[in-house]
Amino acid sequence: MTTTDPPIPIAPATSMNSVNDFLAVWMRGSDADRLFLWETMRPSELRFLTEDCWPVFAHPHQLPPAGAQNGEPWLTWLLIGGRGAGKTRAGAEWVRAQALGRRPFAERVAGRIALVGETEHDVREVMIEGVSGILGVHPRAERPVWSPSRRRLEWGNGAIAEVFSAEDPESLRGPQFHCAWSDEMAKWRQAEAAFDMLQFGLRLGQHPRQLITTTARPSALLKRLLADPSTAVTRAATAANAFHLAPTFLRSVMKRYAGTRLGRQELNGEIIDDRPDALWSRALLERCRVDAAPGLQRIVVAVDPPATSTKRADACGIVAAGLTDGGIVYVLADDSVNGATPTMWANKAIALWRRLEADALVVEVNQGGDMVRTVINEIDPSVNVVPVRASRGKWLRAEPVAALYEQGRVKHVGAFAALEDEMCDFASSGLSHGKSPDRLDAVVWAVASLALGRRGNGPRIRML
Repeated sequence: MTTTDPPIPIAPATSMNSVNDFLAVWMRGSDADRLFLWETMRPSELRFLTEDCWPVFAHPHQLPPAGAQNGEPWLTWLLIGGRGAGKTRAGAEWVRAQALGRRPFAERVAGRIALVGETEHDVREVMIEGVSGILGVHPRAERPVWSPSRRRLEWGNGAIAEVFSAEDPESLRGPQFHCAWSDEMAKWRQAEAAFDMLQFGLRLGQHPRQLITTTARPSALLKRLLADPSTAVTRAATAANAFHLAPTFLRSVMKRYAGTRLGRQELNGEIIDDRPDALWSRALLERCRVDAAPGLQRIVVAVDPPATSTKRADACGIVAAGLTDGGIVYVLADDSVNGATPTMWANKAIALWRRLEADALVVEVNQGGDMVRTVINEIDPSVNVVPVRASRGKWLRAEPVAALYEQGRVKHVGAFAALEDEMCDFASSGLSHGKSPDRLDAVVWAVASLALGRRGNGPRIRML
């Protein structure tokens, strides 16, 4: 084909042979050939191309893989990409194909579809109504009816997609689906619980599947999915979708973040396990892991209360640890809770205190002061509450505790994925993953009260 050739007539979508012929020519031609076709197409031809020929424009990472890592049909398609890499468009197009039964993405119509985001707001604003969302990728004649009050999309053929929030894993208990699209799973606060509940609902049809689109974070769940032979993985950096991004955006973020840990994660889609400046590493925590604790001389439950009690508030860190006669600290449990009221987290902490028959409830009182102790005493006045107050920053408080880990004087009884993620991403800014490390704060208070505190007539904790 040369630039003097007339444009190729585009057949209607019902003529699949003509469509395939056109696609073959389009894919085989040079950039100049494609530009010529694009500039000389009639409006109806352009609509057909943009609405019905997604594979023409899709990047390789946006198309469903042929098989999983072992060559078998995949159950989970994990699309990991940088910011702006086209993850949302890929998810929306995949859902469209499932709902309409479009080959080669779907063998038949998926009558029940789950759409899961961090919150219902995220599902609506990004996955459904967003620029690259489900409504946007449908031509008007095929567009499903969106009922926000019912939190569902309904196609003309009867296919239905329901909206779920990862903040409410229990809402996934009961419904059943042919397929699911989960977005930004790496930042879900209750990722493990929401993911587990979704798996029990993927039980319709002969081959239920799920697509997970997410940026890269070193979460335990993401690592397990990457290692699962039934998972097919595609990756993409932000630059892969540069044509659809503002040039000034790409230049500015690359100049500022290229090569940095944040840039590698958010732009390249890399999973970075450890921070170079972190006090803890994955390897160190693995060396500290044991199956069980020996006899313990003293047990405490440490609580780091949140400043507020809204659903999007910081977590309340609740961690238990015990001390042996030999001076070794064993971390026993992480019962931290998200979005809890003072009464809720106090009940949770007291339940752990009772279960382990702990000696004290060590509570940080910078936020709330006397109110914290009052709430606990109203529930159970027999609890031995030891208030502690932070007089130094999080990093300075954590350093002596990290030194105990390095010396082999702290052990983890089992694995604490969420806690260990915070520890290995804890920065000198006092944040982990850009948020307050509430679980880490609690483990620091627990270990410090056992190994760095002083006891006279009663438990007395050094002000860290």
